[in-house]
Amino acid sequence: MTPSRDIARLIEIMAALRTPGTGCPWDLEQDFASIAPYTIEEAYEVADAIARDDRQDLRDELGDLLLQVVFHARMAEEEGAFDFGGVVEAITTKLIRRHPHVFGEARGLSPDTVKGLWDKIKAQEKAERGPRDGEAGALAGVPIGLPALTRALKLQEKAGKVGFDWNDPLAVLAKIREEADEIEAEIAAGDRVSAAAEVGDLLFAVVNLARHLDVDPESALRLTNGKFVRRFASIEQALAARKSSPTHSTLAEMDALWDEAKAAERAGKND
Repeated sequence: MTPSRDIARLIEIMAALRTPGTGCPWDLEQDFASIAPYTIEEAYEVADAIARDDRQDLRDELGDLLLQVVFHARMAEEEGAFDFGGVVEAITTKLIRRHPHVFGEARGLSPDTVKGLWDKIKAQEKAERGPRDGEAGALAGVPIGLPALTRALKLQEKAGKVGFDWNDPLAVLAKIREEADEIEAEIAAGDRVSAAAEVGDLLFAVVNLARHLDVDPESALRLTNGKFVRRFASIEQALAARKSSPTHSTLAEMDALWDEAKAAERAGKND
């Protein structure tokens, strides 16, 4: 077996890995549920490579993600449900149908009009298909397995489409302050369980503010996580230069170094 640029080789390798008796024992014992966490993990690793602007790693991670698609398709083929060709046919059919401005008669549409057209066609497809098991109401169709911030965003978007929404980011900001006050009240009352619930409400409100500002909350938090890692590394480096470490320093010392790292970043952006 040799590597190849042809997708057929990857499908062939996956079939060999799943062949009883001669295949890989680990691959053979997997099912859709056991592979699903790896699929999610690989998607995040693709996003991480993009965030790091690492094209070499992005190529490799996209390959890992493609393997997940081939793996699921192979297991479905073994069940007689569908194969990899069926997956390709389904997505090409969908893309052609949802882009009449490219593959049909519609022309010269703006990006906003295109998005509205996509949503309209998607809604038509859903109506023609009928509800899936467990789907009902305006909030149906938002997967439970999504990251919490993303699921909150999707739920709010669906609620907004039927009129359950604020029309002013400042109103959402006021709601955030209200939720913060409620957390403070629960802390003062010593009720940690209720405080935890209020923290959830606060996060939900912050996602709503991000939505009204056209900010993707997952992307925004991912950038902030990266910023935190970068600045904390600067603290560790500065302390190491002093023959010290975070565990042997005070919060005030580390906070001062944090401010220095923050100022250095801002100065670098202005250069």
